[in-house]
Amino acid sequence: MSGSLRRILPWLAAALVVAGLDRWTKLLVLRGLQAGESIVVAPFFNLVLWFNSGAAFSFLAGGEAWQRAVLVAVAVVATIVIVWLLTRQPGDLLFCSGLSLILGGALGNLWDRIEHGRVVDFLLFHAGGYYWPAFNLADSAITLGAALVILDGFLSKHTAAPSERAADHSSPDDRSKP
Repeated sequence: MSGSLRRILPWLAAALVVAGLDRWTKLLVLRGLQAGESIVVAPFFNLVLWFNSGAAFSFLAGGEAWQRAVLVAVAVVATIVIVWLLTRQPGDLLFCSGLSLILGGALGNLWDRIEHGRVVDFLLFHAGGYYWPAFNLADSAITLGAALVILDGFLSKHTAAPSERAADHSSPDDRSKP
């Protein structure tokens, strides 16, 4: 096993755990509810069985075949990019945790698109007659992962040394002078 693969193996394992938990929760809902059925769990929360053929918040949900192919292709490309990013910074805990959550969520929803042609959503929050779009564990992982990656961007100290900053702002003519 190559060194870079060995370094990202824990991150890939974490992503597979997220995808596995997402798959397990969706199977429980598919076995326990009929399409469109809703179970009130709390005054603000229902378990439902809804299918989303689009992307986030049903974006591109129109039922045309090209949309499914595009969304599957986007998930595959995202998976490749995330694995590549993990190999670049395997020791960055916050960044890689976020990427692992995003990867696990993307794999969970990709599985649904391949198996069902759409994503299984089952968590529905609401208050005062207003409803948040139904979502699933994969969506939650993607959202939390994105928040961690953004937080990492704010917290990272990737500032250049003063001498490097001065060199970056000089013109090519200035650099050739002794």
